[in-house]
Amino acid sequence: MTTQQKVNRLKTIEGHIRGIQRMVEEDAYCIDIIKQVIAIQRALDAFNSLVLEEHLQGCVTTAIRSDDAVERERVIKELLQVFETGARL
Repeated sequence: MTTQQKVNRLKTIEGHIRGIQRMVEEDAYCIDIIKQVIAIQRALDAFNSLVLEEHLQGCVTTAIRSDDAVERERVIKELLQVFETGARL
C-alpha cells in the first residue's frame, strides 16, 4: 500500500469522525452513534493491521535476517511491546 493510499484511508476515517461529531451535535440516537464509532474502530484496526503487515514484511524481516543480534532483539522487543500495549487497551 502506498503512502497516498494510507493517507486516503485516514482521510476517510477522519470524515467519518466528523460525521459522528455532527450526529452528536444534532442529538442523534445513541445506538446509531455507537454503531458509527464501532465502524470507525474497525476501520482503524484494519489500517493498523496493514501498517503492521508492512512493518513485518519490511523492517522486521530485514532485522531478523541481519547478522546484528542486538538489532534482532530490539525488533522482537518492540513487537512484544506493541502487542502488550494493545492487550492493555
